[in-house]
Amino acid sequence: MDEFKGSPTSLVADVDCTADGKDLCEKHGVQGYPTIKYGDPDELKDFNGGRTFADLKKFAEENLGPNCGPDHMDLCDAATKKKIEGYLAMSADRLEGKIRNAIRIVEEEVPVMKKVSAHMKKQKTEL
Repeated sequence: MDEFKGSPTSLVADVDCTADGKDLCEKHGVQGYPTIKYGDPDELKDFNGGRTFADLKKFAEENLGPNCGPDHMDLCDAATKKKIEGYLAMSADRLEGKIRNAIRIVEEEVPVMKKVSAHMKKQKTEL
């Protein structure tokens, strides 16, 4: 980890999920140890590759770096850039409301839609 110490663009950290890091681990769904996560701190993904330093370094060099987002608009396609600009123009409260609504749709509406879709497909095959 010393190789990345002081890096302005990379953070390599070790978290003890049984002590002070318990809340952080719960937030990111860490259930087993060791668990390696990577990516945007607000949207971490599970790493399932090799566990040696050489494996991790190779993965980082080939796959990690800045991503499209408010801090790196130059990396976004036109459609995503337009969406981000629209969200940036909103108040924080309005954006939080949109997020809550989107989560509600995913958690409540999508499961019902999937059931209805499966039912429709089943009826179609029975004809």
